[in-house]
Amino acid sequence: MSVPDSATGPTTDEPAGEQLSSLSTHAARRLATTTKSAPQMQAITSRWLLKALPWVDVKGGTYRVNRRLQLSIGRGRVQFEQNGGDDIKVIPETLTELPVLRGYTDTAVLEQIASRFRVREVRAGQILFEAGQPVTETYLVAHGRLTRYTAGKYGEEEVLGVVTDGDQLGDEAIGQSDPLWLSSVRAETAGTVLVLPWHVVTEITDRAPSLAAHLEAYADRQRRPMNRKGEADVPVQAGHTGEPTLTGGFVDYELEAREYELSLTQTVLRVHTRVADLYNDPMDQTEQQLRLTIEEIRERQEWELLNNREFGLLHNIDYGQRISTFSGPPTPDDLDELLSMRRKTRLFVAHPKAIAAFFRQCNRRGLVPGTANVDGHEVPAWRGVPIFPCGKIPVSPQHTTSILALRTGEADQGVIGLYQTGIPEEYQPGLNVRFMGINTTAIINYLVTAYYSLAILVPDAAGILENVQIGRTAE
Repeated sequence: MSVPDSATGPTTDEPAGEQLSSLSTHAARRLATTTKSAPQMQAITSRWLLKALPWVDVKGGTYRVNRRLQLSIGRGRVQFEQNGGDDIKVIPETLTELPVLRGYTDTAVLEQIASRFRVREVRAGQILFEAGQPVTETYLVAHGRLTRYTAGKYGEEEVLGVVTDGDQLGDEAIGQSDPLWLSSVRAETAGTVLVLPWHVVTEITDRAPSLAAHLEAYADRQRRPMNRKGEADVPVQAGHTGEPTLTGGFVDYELEAREYELSLTQTVLRVHTRVADLYNDPMDQTEQQLRLTIEEIRERQEWELLNNREFGLLHNIDYGQRISTFSGPPTPDDLDELLSMRRKTRLFVAHPKAIAAFFRQCNRRGLVPGTANVDGHEVPAWRGVPIFPCGKIPVSPQHTTSILALRTGEADQGVIGLYQTGIPEEYQPGLNVRFMGINTTAIINYLVTAYYSLAILVPDAAGILENVQIGRTAE
């Protein structure tokens, strides 16, 4: 019996045109059953944030965070419009991010204030003002890094913090008849600040009764008794003897509590009936399609928990819990300061390149970061707090990123994930797959939906180290 040419064709290790005396491996593979892997996907990550967050079942679809009345108003960041190197203007509506203007609604007055700021360039090493000097100007930092410092007890310079883009200086003078700077400020890099003379603030206040009333209400609010976290104080007595009359009080609550509605990620999975009917051995095609679709949805879910402007961590961490690196790269000192801002920090979350940059700083100092065992995995740790990698934290064009520190759980007033279980046709907790029918082209449609959100129960539950440089520096 003659052998067909296709079965006796040349193999890769035989010269072309040479007649073979046996069946080639290329032809034999056509009749053999291969061992196959399940479909692979490069974009699957560890998703440590989804694993580390405690998830709270939100049966009503909305989670309300009730807090004590906050008297001390947190500070936000002013934004700017730039049309050239010297044409930088304050966006008037963002002036309400300043504590003294929070809730002020007169747009005309805000525009008037914004128009009176003047651009001033600062050079590296320049001192803007020194502690004890009268406050004659207020500042908005458009670009650059400034250092707050004061004289220490023994005459040395004591650094109090770093001021960066969008921060302000001078609002502490509100409500004082003879305001003085409490610390000195020096520019560490060349930068740009917008300056408003203090007498201009006084002039605008005199012409705008609504602004004067708002500033007076702010000053009165600041004079009310409050605890160290800025919450309305509860009068208590301690250390007394005899039978003095005890002062009474109550714990006041915020009237406008924040509510988190569950967000969602959805897609429609389409599978042809011929594929679903015929091509299911050795693995179910519909099941594999669904598995990879859910992986993609979970990846997007973690991205949203970090980057969503409504509830994502990067946009919703209180500005009072944001610090900047002192020198650029993330040093052990920076992470120690981030740790000191809250109790029971459970985890750090950082871009892998930020972790590598932190390790380089440890190597320079001869330090060896520890490790922590998390569900059988050894992960790097600092001061016993695990550092989880997450590539979904963005890296800016200037090669800077952020490092997050979180306290988690309802019991510790931390950060929690939100979802709802028991939804119709649930496939995984908080995720369902609903059959949408078969169209006229024999395509089966499945609606795949994940419901989720994230809540920060109190402001100090989450902190962020910003302006983290991840590039290598010259030795």
